[in-house]
Amino acid sequence: MAYEVETNMKVLGIMGSPRKQSNTEILLDKALEGAGEAGAEVEKVLVSKLKISPCLEIYACRKDGNCAIKDDMQLLYKKLLEADHVIFASPMFFYGVTSQAKAIIDRCQALWVRKHVLGMGKEDKRERRGVFISVGATRGAKLFDGAVLTVKYFFDAIGVKYSGDLLVRGIDNKAQIKEHPTALKDAFRLGQELVCGK
Repeated sequence: MAYEVETNMKVLGIMGSPRKQSNTEILLDKALEGAGEAGAEVEKVLVSKLKISPCLEIYACRKDGNCAIKDDMQLLYKKLLEADHVIFASPMFFYGVTSQAKAIIDRCQALWVRKHVLGMGKEDKRERRGVFISVGATRGAKLFDGAVLTVKYFFDAIGVKYSGDLLVRGIDNKAQIKEHPTALKDAFRLGQELVCGK
């Protein structure tokens, strides 16, 4: 199936797993591959490679929308604001996203302040969308509920509409997801549809 998208569309993939070539990363890579095939410029950020401090709740961002903590999050803010669409990926750790991924979410308080307190960014009329990819070892009915809610609020903070997800239960061993070709195809399609607005 051929897709046509606007040129220079950027899709940012955020990899929240600390494990290299984890099941989550494999799915994220497939989604980014799908987005790239649909015509988007894709980039993947490995959270475990970044030095990001937790939010200190000092509210310095209320002055001008900028976080006072100067670390790798400063670069990520720029990428988050420039991206047309975002793919956020994290495995389940105790029914939530990883601590590395959560640090990013918490530090986006600065972007929430920009939007909801300072009224910044109103000139940005893009229809930005985001999707969530996650893998969990157990099969609990509510396994992803907390994480999905967290990611929805994260997307809202950065001005992105939650438009879908790929949530896979019963996967734990490294690269085990490769034994599930349907999930890999679903991830690829998720990336395509993110770009094409399906």
